[in-house]
Amino acid sequence: MTEKRPVLVATEADDITADMVITELNRLDVPVVRFNPADIGADLTVSARFGTCPASLAGHVRTPSRTADLADVRAVYWRRPAWPTFPTLDESDAQFAAAQVRYGLGGSLYAMEGPLWVNHPLRIAAADYKPAQLAVAQRHGLAVPPTLVTNDPTEAREFVSSHDRVIYKTLRWTPYTRGGVPMTAWTELVTAEEIDESLRVTPHLFQAVVDKVADLRVLVVGRQVFAVRIASGLLDWRKDYSALSYSVVDLPGAVEKALLAYLEHHELVSGSFDLAEDRRGDLWWLELNPNGQWGWLEPHTGLPMSAAFAALLAGEIS
Repeated sequence: MTEKRPVLVATEADDITADMVITELNRLDVPVVRFNPADIGADLTVSARFGTCPASLAGHVRTPSRTADLADVRAVYWRRPAWPTFPTLDESDAQFAAAQVRYGLGGSLYAMEGPLWVNHPLRIAAADYKPAQLAVAQRHGLAVPPTLVTNDPTEAREFVSSHDRVIYKTLRWTPYTRGGVPMTAWTELVTAEEIDESLRVTPHLFQAVVDKVADLRVLVVGRQVFAVRIASGLLDWRKDYSALSYSVVDLPGAVEKALLAYLEHHELVSGSFDLAEDRRGDLWWLELNPNGQWGWLEPHTGLPMSAAFAALLAGEIS
């Protein structure tokens, strides 16, 4: 019997979602090499050779317990890896070392021709710009709430005043602390009176509020679509998970087709979409997270999400 080709799983140390997928890969008897780029050194070794072998790439990724031949990797699950920061080095040395890891380890992995990437980091990065997401969603026929991205206070005040309710959303989630305390930015209502000249420092995203009755988190894995309706009564349901209730729903055919086409546009094989359902039952685009969370939904809904990821990585579905 031919030995099955391995799957690389790149993620941080404590990732329950990755654990779920690895459990399913184990059930399929698919070998897994799990690593975190932050472990580079004694706990993670990469070697890649070019120009000296018949194949275009020869090398390996090695952890204390597993080794994967780069020419033999079946798929890469690029989940939530952390890059090293080298806190024991001075600032310039740390920046230099971090860049060498990103372009050395990352570049060697990107050189692999055969594996399926779920998803490729370069595709994730390209798909992660919210203004571009809005434009692509609209081009694919999805309903997009009126949105303004600006650092012009006058234009921002005019936009806010022209709609019944408007929210401010971050353009990208970023780790943030204040006085050593971790902070986060929720989706919040904003008034014209709150906007002052400090807005000029950076672009802000303002969006008209959808008169919603529920949110939808839609996970696409290959061509499989898992849609979960999240009822909460909250403007931002992430604020209180204990207030949420879940139900499995079917998407309208046109919306499902548009979401699949959206992923194809960005050359992604998976993504987590956020939609809002209004009082008429219409669905509105909010955003795509090309590497979003879904693990907490599986026990609440019974949907076989982790099994779908494992089947995709194992080559059993497309």
